[in-house]
Amino acid sequence: MSNLNKLDFTALEVSRRNYLKWVQGMKLHLTAKNLHPAIKEEIDNPIGEVEKATVMIFIRRHIHDALQTEYLAEEDPRALWVALADCFDHQNDIFLPDARHDWQHLRFYDFKSVNEYNSEVCRIRSFLKFCNKTLTKEDLLEKTYSTFSASNIVMQ
Repeated sequence: MSNLNKLDFTALEVSRRNYLKWVQGMKLHLTAKNLHPAIKEEIDNPIGEVEKATVMIFIRRHIHDALQTEYLAEEDPRALWVALADCFDHQNDIFLPDARHDWQHLRFYDFKSVNEYNSEVCRIRSFLKFCNKTLTKEDLLEKTYSTFSASNIVMQ
């Protein structure tokens, strides 16, 4: 990456690995600078050409050089935002099957400590929540109880 200025957060990689972090960082910075309406669909909030140019500079500065070249023709920040989302925003399709698989194969006795088990539960739960699938406390308790070994079933 040939950007000489220090970036406010990690630039979007061509590999798509950091798209979620990049989107969150971009939204937070644009909101902090009061430029978030430039990437929103809302027509009620007209934004000036100077603000649009500022957002375009900010977005382009925070994407990989190869992506800058690929999206060189985009001149509107909203159009660039949508084009990047169309290309990169398939994270639900990736994370949901993995999270469901991990949840189904989660076993309490596979972990050395309760903290390790809880950490894994939190990780899976956060991915499911990201994919708009929520786990209730009852689901969590049932999963834990159902995966106890037979000798510890009395604890239920």
